[in-house]
Amino acid sequence: MRKRWMVGALVAGLLLGACGDPSSGPEASPPARATPETSASPSSTTRQRPAASPTAPAAPAKAPTVLYLGDSLAMENQKVLGDLLRDQLDARYTSAPYSGTTLCDYLEGTGADSLVPPADKAAARVRSLQPDYVVLQFWGNAWGYTPCMDGITYDKSKSTYFKRYEADMQQLTDQIAEAGGAKRPRIVWVLQGPDPITPDRIHDVNAMYELRARASGDLLADAGKTVSPASARETWVQYLPCTSYEHENPVYCTQQARDRTALHRDDDYLHFCLAPTTSTPKPCAVRSPGIVRITRAITRVIADHVS
Repeated sequence: MRKRWMVGALVAGLLLGACGDPSSGPEASPPARATPETSASPSSTTRQRPAASPTAPAAPAKAPTVLYLGDSLAMENQKVLGDLLRDQLDARYTSAPYSGTTLCDYLEGTGADSLVPPADKAAARVRSLQPDYVVLQFWGNAWGYTPCMDGITYDKSKSTYFKRYEADMQQLTDQIAEAGGAKRPRIVWVLQGPDPITPDRIHDVNAMYELRARASGDLLADAGKTVSPASARETWVQYLPCTSYEHENPVYCTQQARDRTALHRDDDYLHFCLAPTTSTPKPCAVRSPGIVRITRAITRVIADHVS
């Protein structure tokens, strides 16, 4: 089975990389409730609310302003994260993810071709919104999909890839800090989940995020841990045992009889949306346990820091 989904995933999952509106939800999942329109605009904050959590963190004394940037994983997550942040923290929330991107796409002044327009560059958004937190979620774009990577890929030269990625992390941090001025936002680096194709790469990318956050006094959200086996942080799995939250909200425990829930579709090992990927990137439109796990982890980090 593993070989069957990995072949299709390399083409459909990696390059197109964003969830779209399905004609019907996945067979193993309950029908999705009606939601407002799912605009393809990257700054959309239309609500698609997960079930309320009885263990939600208490509202902080100060409602934070949060900016969410990233690639196709952020694209599929953005509505659920926005709903959690607004419901639990009364946050002012803006998202501007673009599928297929990496850190260099959000840099200003590089002169490189980019998948992100000037108005949505990280520094431009920070200047206009003055957020308290900038959440950055990037898989690491190792396959050269975005032109701003200048053809640098992990498989061609690991050392060149990591050197470039580290430089882009530093530059993006500096641009966000400069754009924030006296109100420098706190960056939240989201650690990624396992990759069955290049597990060592994800390990090293996450380590770089940790080092960068420590060097600049920023935060880490280990969202990847929530979609990994408890005893094997870097081992990819399609299913995991249902959590207490998923037991309390059984629509997120997709195989209740087996006490396990689906994180990925059979044909897409990368994304967590349980709807098919399409060529038009949109937020995920069906209930997806992996997305809820990831966004709850991000929300907890911000809630703990604000309160």
